[in-house]
Amino acid sequence: MQQELQILPGRPLPLGAHLKDGGAHFALFSRHATNVWLLLFDNPEDTKSHHSIQLNAKQHRTGDIWHVEVKGVSAGQLYAWRVAGPYDPANGHRFNPNKLLVDPYARALSGNYTWDLAGARGYDPASPEKDRSYSTRDDAAGIPKCILLDDEFDWQGDKPLNYPLGDCIIYETHVRGLTLHPTSGAQHPGTFEGIVEKIPYFKELGITSLELLPVQEFDELEIIQKNPITGDQLENYWGYSTIAFFAPKSRYCSGGQMGEQVTAFKTMVRELHKAGIEVILDIVLNHTSEGNETGPTLCFRGLDNVIYYLLEKDRRFYKNYSGCGNTLNCNHPIVRDFVLDCLRYWVIEMHVDGFRFDLASILGRGEDGEILENPPLVNRIAEDPILRNTKIIAEAWDAAGAYQVGSFPGKRWAEWNGRYRDDIRRFWRGDSGLIPIFATRIAGSSDLYQDDGRQPFHSINFITCHDGFTLNDLVSYNEKHNEANGEENRDGSNDNNSFNFGVEGITDDPKIEKMRKQQIKNLLTTLLISQGTPMLLGGDEFRRTQNGNNNAYCQNNEISWYDWSFIEKHPEIFRFFKTLIALRRKHPIFRRPHFFAGIDRNHNHYRDIHWFDHRAQEHNWNEKSRTLTCILDGSSIETGAVYDDNDVCIMVNIDFKSRRFRIPNAPPGKKWFLSIDTSKESPDDILPLDGEKYLQKQTCYTLSQRSMVVLFSFWA
Repeated sequence: MQQELQILPGRPLPLGAHLKDGGAHFALFSRHATNVWLLLFDNPEDTKSHHSIQLNAKQHRTGDIWHVEVKGVSAGQLYAWRVAGPYDPANGHRFNPNKLLVDPYARALSGNYTWDLAGARGYDPASPEKDRSYSTRDDAAGIPKCILLDDEFDWQGDKPLNYPLGDCIIYETHVRGLTLHPTSGAQHPGTFEGIVEKIPYFKELGITSLELLPVQEFDELEIIQKNPITGDQLENYWGYSTIAFFAPKSRYCSGGQMGEQVTAFKTMVRELHKAGIEVILDIVLNHTSEGNETGPTLCFRGLDNVIYYLLEKDRRFYKNYSGCGNTLNCNHPIVRDFVLDCLRYWVIEMHVDGFRFDLASILGRGEDGEILENPPLVNRIAEDPILRNTKIIAEAWDAAGAYQVGSFPGKRWAEWNGRYRDDIRRFWRGDSGLIPIFATRIAGSSDLYQDDGRQPFHSINFITCHDGFTLNDLVSYNEKHNEANGEENRDGSNDNNSFNFGVEGITDDPKIEKMRKQQIKNLLTTLLISQGTPMLLGGDEFRRTQNGNNNAYCQNNEISWYDWSFIEKHPEIFRFFKTLIALRRKHPIFRRPHFFAGIDRNHNHYRDIHWFDHRAQEHNWNEKSRTLTCILDGSSIETGAVYDDNDVCIMVNIDFKSRRFRIPNAPPGKKWFLSIDTSKESPDDILPLDGEKYLQKQTCYTLSQRSMVVLFSFWA
């Protein structure tokens, strides 16, 4: 289809493509380009553009920005770029005008697309000097096109919810895996629409916030290996391989051919907000899907390789702090602006409530790759006025050895507390000498976060996440079983701190099964009563299993999908989850905004926290012990809440035999009521809210091996 177009110089800002007065404005950054073409297409699979507009540097360039205004195009127009410049890998330049390039600011890509990455590779694989020659193959048919969008959407007054972080219960899930299994009952399985269909379930469960694995465009078919067991082609299921950071993934929409995915995403956010549920995005601003020097040229490499990526001294090669072949040059001013523009877009236009930054330590690396003391990008994100109320959560490590848990710069940043995960797993596995560290973790990890002015809620506490064992597998496997990944079981962590109780995997032994259920309850109870912000892995509430695979990044199949029939198979665990979440949300004593001080502020003869041994005597931290008791004062002066809460007594027995605990005296005028005993069968394992059981005149309570008990005080 030929169109009558009028070509005008345009303006350098804003970057990207935007409708304007009967046409559109296009702008692109490239400092070292010598020629730039804007290509317009009719169909996603077209090999030829119907217009190729060459930008004249005198008219269409301001500084490093190439820009043009095109009259006669409208919403839905497909476009892409070609950029020419030096192909000089020794000096870091990899321009190739044969490669169709995605606009880094594109807000949607043409959907349901099978990318031809072989055609996008920037070199000739047959050449003996791969990095010194490049392919002359035109790859227009193998690369999705960008879509010119109309941003109009009826938000119906919606705004990000932005709950206080300390009040949140985060549920990490995958858009596709949540509803793709036949048992999900979703009318639109594996999509943003499918998530909307699960809103009643989220409300029943009681979570406040969804944390979604990457939803920005990536190529799920980029993986070349096959499952050696089934012979099936493996896929990039998790999506940690972004190429279009502004664009929601088209395959996560039941339409998704021509930008419907943007409307579907906005609708999902709006409907979740109506239900009182936040949306947090897992975002991968540390590397891209272009890989290393042998990877495809899709976007950034072809626009200005030396600006966007960290390069080795031999600039043919890429620094690889991500473990994925390349590393974004995050603290270059151009890349900093790109990152901030991206985050602002998702907050302003898409209404998301926060971000979890994958391998966030990379955000703090300078152009030489070293960790910066005061990284500009990290500080800019924390202080940006648009992002001021947005949740920012760091995965405070990277794939090159940086580990900044407890020391990620900036007082506003929350962190995935990997130390919490490891310590709590080891404690309940039965490792010795961990009573003091267990106490520190459930009290909010002051050893990590208090010195720099942060608070307990900055610790994102978790036992499991997408990366590693599910909760069921954590108590069912001693070893990882990743053979289906096609890497001979070399991938995935070997340090899982798991315990199978005598049988590897599924068992029908009732004693082992009882202990596994009890261990799940121990871990869950610990997580939900700990100070800090809890994060749950989706499906753990009904014992979802990956059959021992602790790195299911490539398993877009039943290994990763949620089998919803497990709710009926494991109703006891599901009920325990729901009741425990409700208990946490009811009691502000578990959501203190400040660390414990160990003092009695309200003069009721009880400190804000008091530690005892099983004899109800002051705990001796130098004594090797496998038991612990603590009492939390629920008065509003101590908790910072607007009303007085119940006091709480927590008793823990990590021993391999039952232990008789003396119950410390309740505060004056109050009596203890039983709420949780993880050793008991349902429904006695956790009592419903306001259904706690009075202990009458009991002064002692016997805790079974590896169990936990929670008591609440009530006025006599």
